[in-house]
Amino acid sequence: MERLIELYRKKLQTVNFDFIRGDMDTVLWEARLIGIKGARGIGKTTLLLQYAKRYLDPETSLYVSLDNIWFTENKLVDLADHFAKFGGVHLLIDEVHKYPNWSQEIKNIYDDYPELKVVFTGSSLLEILNRRADLSRRAIVHTMQGLSFREYLNMMQRLHLPAFSLNDILKKHVEIAADTVQKVKPIKYFGTYLQKGYYPFFNEMDSTYHTRIQETVNMIIELELPLLRGIDMAYTNKLKQLLFIIAQAVPFIPNITKLSERTGINRNTLLAYLHYMGQAGLTKSIFKPAQGIGILQKPDKLFLDNPNLMHALSMDKPDTGNLRETFFVNQLSKDNKVEFTDKGDFFVNKKLTFEVGGKNKTMQQIKAVKNAFVAADNIEYGHHNTIPLWLFGFLY
Repeated sequence: MERLIELYRKKLQTVNFDFIRGDMDTVLWEARLIGIKGARGIGKTTLLLQYAKRYLDPETSLYVSLDNIWFTENKLVDLADHFAKFGGVHLLIDEVHKYPNWSQEIKNIYDDYPELKVVFTGSSLLEILNRRADLSRRAIVHTMQGLSFREYLNMMQRLHLPAFSLNDILKKHVEIAADTVQKVKPIKYFGTYLQKGYYPFFNEMDSTYHTRIQETVNMIIELELPLLRGIDMAYTNKLKQLLFIIAQAVPFIPNITKLSERTGINRNTLLAYLHYMGQAGLTKSIFKPAQGIGILQKPDKLFLDNPNLMHALSMDKPDTGNLRETFFVNQLSKDNKVEFTDKGDFFVNKKLTFEVGGKNKTMQQIKAVKNAFVAADNIEYGHHNTIPLWLFGFLY
């Protein structure tokens, strides 16, 4: 255990606070058991270590990653027992999905060591609600997403631009845009964000950013999906092919029968795999309202999870319309319900209709629709129900 403490102290020395995710203020840190889940590369470990360095006493806290070789011969629950007996209070556990029986042992730690506060992180594929240990009744679960456009601007330009609710953006977008444009020119940076600004590691290795995304995708498909969802290894290349097809597409209305034929994956198996890839943070499926979203339900529109994935996985420049819609869906989906509609591009929160397009997009297609808005690219300011597309990147 001394080695784990030494590693923790070394990690704390390297932590900086040049940029802190908004999640720092939204995680309910006071809870006894907290789960933080999210796709690879979005900053879960950094958030955990920043929290430890800023708020915790290093004498009564400990960070461990369960992919450490120490855990091949030692149990997590035994570590917790030793830690508690020596006055430990905060136990921070990273990469839990790499440890067999993680949910049962964390349940035991929660039940048997009430003096401990535990935070654990893991893949977005973690089945916290469905595990036999039933952590759903014990853990407060927080889901992290990649950088919003607002966070990207704050990180790059060392700004402190605030986030806004969707309601505020709809009602006050002219004032918000005017205030923002005085501090930064958002359109100047928006294209770069769509290409390489969603994953925080862009700041570490700009020249190999898309290569690292490709490696992340490979790890999710080849390791996490087979391990955590039982996907047949024989189909991993087919899933990569499917992602490539989506990346190349115009806003994609999937024909499951044709996709099944093209990839050689049985229709029901393909639908299940699409569902799992959505859980893994690789794709986003959009469904019609009042339609069951079961594991075998066909999506009405299908996107990659974020625009950076499109740039990383496409051989050519991605379709502009698809990039815009992917950005819109990605940013709104964090805290809003986005659904398919025949009378625009998206139906949000059961009451708002949005059309997404370029600077010349008008209300013509949705003029007869109640509570309808246009999200227009390449404009600094909006007017009436036309809102700058970039401003939807200020939701978190």
